[in-house]
Amino acid sequence: MSNRLRMKYAAIMGSAVLSLGLASSAMAQDAVKLRMTIWSANEAHLKLFNDIAAGFNKAHPNTTVTFESLPFETYTTALTTQIAGGNAPDMAWIFETTAYDFVNSGALYPLTEKLTATEGYNLAEVSPGAVERWSKGGTLYAYPFSTSPFGMFVNNDLIKKVGAKTPAELISAGQWTWDNAIATASAVGQTGKGGLIVRDFNYQAWQNLASIWTGWGASPWSEDGKTCTLGEKPMTDALTFIHDAVFTKKAMPGPGENVDFFAGDAAMTITQISRASLLPKQNGFAWDLVPLPKGPAGEYALIGQAGIGVMQSSKNAETAAEFVAYMTNPENSANLAQFFPSARKSLLNAEVLKKTNPLLSTEQLDKVVISGIATGKVIPGHTGFAQIQQVVRAGLDNIWTPNADIPASMQSICGQIGPFLQR
Repeated sequence: MSNRLRMKYAAIMGSAVLSLGLASSAMAQDAVKLRMTIWSANEAHLKLFNDIAAGFNKAHPNTTVTFESLPFETYTTALTTQIAGGNAPDMAWIFETTAYDFVNSGALYPLTEKLTATEGYNLAEVSPGAVERWSKGGTLYAYPFSTSPFGMFVNNDLIKKVGAKTPAELISAGQWTWDNAIATASAVGQTGKGGLIVRDFNYQAWQNLASIWTGWGASPWSEDGKTCTLGEKPMTDALTFIHDAVFTKKAMPGPGENVDFFAGDAAMTITQISRASLLPKQNGFAWDLVPLPKGPAGEYALIGQAGIGVMQSSKNAETAAEFVAYMTNPENSANLAQFFPSARKSLLNAEVLKKTNPLLSTEQLDKVVISGIATGKVIPGHTGFAQIQQVVRAGLDNIWTPNADIPASMQSICGQIGPFLQR
């Protein structure tokens, strides 16, 4: 090969290598890696999320989504630590109790424009009540992908073993009340098994006791959030009832006692249908899902919500918002509904929910999920909830002893959180 040909060949190869290098660099720049923090490590949940992410990747080949599971008990603390440390995720699940903080702080990227512009999304079918605490000034900052009522899973085998009526039998007789529920839980508790478990409470997440105290018409603060009502009669009556169930009737595990309903070790547990995946698949027990019992203030329902928000600090906020639009579109909302009931009106019927919740009967879905969403109150939340939550939790330690003075303890807590409520 002549020198001239060698030089020409080298120039061609050099140009090709440079072009490949530039193309590779461009592809690397276009690659987007999104990270979402969640509080579930449940295999069934993760499989569903990863399937949704894979579907998004097909339409957006340069975009991948990974899910980071953080412990439920310390989730918000871990998330806010990441944000403060400059390591914020692109997207995050957010508790209903801390929704006001995230929305009002400016930490979240506005979603309304992206969601309404997405073909077929139909944000208008989501009820205004479902988006209330996730919005500000008419703009949605996190989408409430889960609007899930609390219900009571029961172990009919343990209940029948002590000769008690099942909750279904009590419901038929018009006798499904908190007094009768605790009497049944106490009978099972006397055998060495657990009675009633308020899932995720563990004498820490006191707000989950709203699943009981709402039956007394109790609330931790006034409707406008400015006045503490923990020391008022409805709340002290409800907490006295719970205290008696723990320390006198042995109907609920005491502090430090861990009992797993889904392992067959308790008569009842209050939780949401997302936990149905924990029910034993083989050689299990006869179970049922029923509404919460009637309290002195009448029948009621309680809803837990979870929102998906995009962090304002994300370098790929627009792409992250596009993924949220995909993850919560009507089709994927129907898939998510097997664990996380949707607030979309088109999905709030037993026929639709049954397709993704084969373990639950049409009657269970209708009476617990659909009716609960229609009539239920959302778990209490407040601006500055993390600080309020810690003060109340520490104050409640005084009542989790056999001879507690509940009214005095609750008045003391009100004195401590009063200034926080006024902010």
